[in-house]
Amino acid sequence: MANNKSAKKRIQIAERNRLINKSYKSTVRTLTKKTIDNCEKYKKNPNEETKSLVITSLNKAFSLIDKAVKKNVLHKNNGANKKSKINTFVKNILITK
Repeated sequence: MANNKSAKKRIQIAERNRLINKSYKSTVRTLTKKTIDNCEKYKKNPNEETKSLVITSLNKAFSLIDKAVKKNVLHKNNGANKKSKINTFVKNILITK
């Protein structure tokens, strides 16, 4: 355990940052899954409504990944890989239908 005031404060800050980072990473995973689910819905029932759901969820996922990279929660290459994976999946679904 820390003995001086500054070390105790750093422990508190590190814990706060860990929770914020955990939240970002969890939300990125959730939005990725939602985008893939919306793609599956579009694959089963291709219409304009489901297509707009796919595009909206894709934009939200990209936005959050970019914010996580900007705040150094994710490394820029890791963020780019996540975006590429989602985009490839979406493109394959939208082009085939």
